[in-house]
Amino acid sequence: MTADLHIHTNASDGLFSPQEILTKACAVGLTHIAITDHDTVDGLLSLQNNTPVPGQTAVIPGIEFATDLPQYEVHILGYFIDTAHSELNRQIKIIAANRQERAELMVHKLKKLGYPVNYQRVREIAGKATAIGRPHVAAALLEKGYFRNISEVFTTLLEKNKPAYIPHYKLSPQDTIALIKSADGIPVLAHPGLVNNDELVLEIIESGIQGIEVYHPRHSAEQISRYQALAEEHGLLLTGGSDFHGIAGRFPSQLGEYTIPDELVSRLLQSRHEQP
Repeated sequence: MTADLHIHTNASDGLFSPQEILTKACAVGLTHIAITDHDTVDGLLSLQNNTPVPGQTAVIPGIEFATDLPQYEVHILGYFIDTAHSELNRQIKIIAANRQERAELMVHKLKKLGYPVNYQRVREIAGKATAIGRPHVAAALLEKGYFRNISEVFTTLLEKNKPAYIPHYKLSPQDTIALIKSADGIPVLAHPGLVNNDELVLEIIESGIQGIEVYHPRHSAEQISRYQALAEEHGLLLTGGSDFHGIAGRFPSQLGEYTIPDELVSRLLQSRHEQP
């Protein structure tokens, strides 16, 4: 078990740069990783000049999109996407601009709620990330000493339907699946256990998803068994990954602590070659 198909970098809301992630992956012996930043391919583009060497970790290009549903957080991963695809990049630019507006609105809302933070500081924490996200806002709140950890910030203020939550521009699950496929990618439903609605999971399967992220750190053993059976029943790919961000206090704390069977990567690679 030496692969991890769900990793975030500082191009979105991870702590480490793409090069640092690749270095860490090589050091712990991961054969394959997927960079799956939120709503951006900038991290992948920064690795394009890297010439793979024998024994080095192979990088699968990916992305993670949030989708537009009123009551539920549904995320869809896209593997082997064409990072130069025009419509994919057009949508990414729209989302990036809206994410910036959203962060400003969250800061404004937090001030009204009695948690004053500075938007410029949020931007500084985000660094070069084009996809400014809630973890950047949460980090600014932590700096102020309002909370003990990022998880507490989210459960108190920033999760969906919490007081400081602001939605951002998203595509529907169906449009997201179609966009990934148009960019020569393989769409996979991310962490279905966090959707918390298996009827909705079935609807997404019927919308043309090609795989399910069965293995995830926040899935119980029962959920893993259930989603494995569901994927097999519908002839879907099984994938998984650590959802690594490098955030202190969030498992896994180190790359390589949560991995998936190599055979799942082999099936994903085979599926890519079978794409029409």
